[in-house]
Amino acid sequence: MTVRRPDPGRRDRIVDACLDVVAEVGVAGASHRTIAAAAGVPLGSMTYHFTGMRELLREAFGRFAAAAAEGFERRMAAARDVEEAKRAVAEVITAEPPGGPRDLVLTHELYTLAARDPAFRDLTNAWMAASRRALERHFDPLTARLLDAVIEGMAMHRALDVEPHDPAAAIAAVERVTARSV
Repeated sequence: MTVRRPDPGRRDRIVDACLDVVAEVGVAGASHRTIAAAAGVPLGSMTYHFTGMRELLREAFGRFAAAAAEGFERRMAAARDVEEAKRAVAEVITAEPPGGPRDLVLTHELYTLAARDPAFRDLTNAWMAASRRALERHFDPLTARLLDAVIEGMAMHRALDVEPHDPAAAIAAVERVTARSV
């Protein structure tokens, strides 16, 4: 008789491994087999814990987006006034993502998945809404929406452009967008 040992962290390890595998090989290259191997779990654990790859990806990307939104919320909550908030936004644009290149790849993988599959758009929409709420601590709703777009766009350009970026450009963009904010 085989004694089954409880492994309460197994599901979380699978979700974490899913993000690691996607960061390494993309959504298209991720499979139950590669994720199970990365998590150090039997292949059968994949179907025990998840109905399929879609459910696993939703949970993994949901966790990723929620963590990113929480980090941004903390950053904006720490700003004591509009000037500190503007500096914080410029720093978000110019700094490496908290998880480095891995987080950048995961963000783009999620965006690509959401662009192709409307079922994943609720994750990106929730993330954008959380970002705007964090920005609305200091800026009116329209300015918050514009700043959110500037953050995403400039961070993407900084990450993908072969030319170095001057942090002064981020500061100038934030100043221009917030010049008439209420």
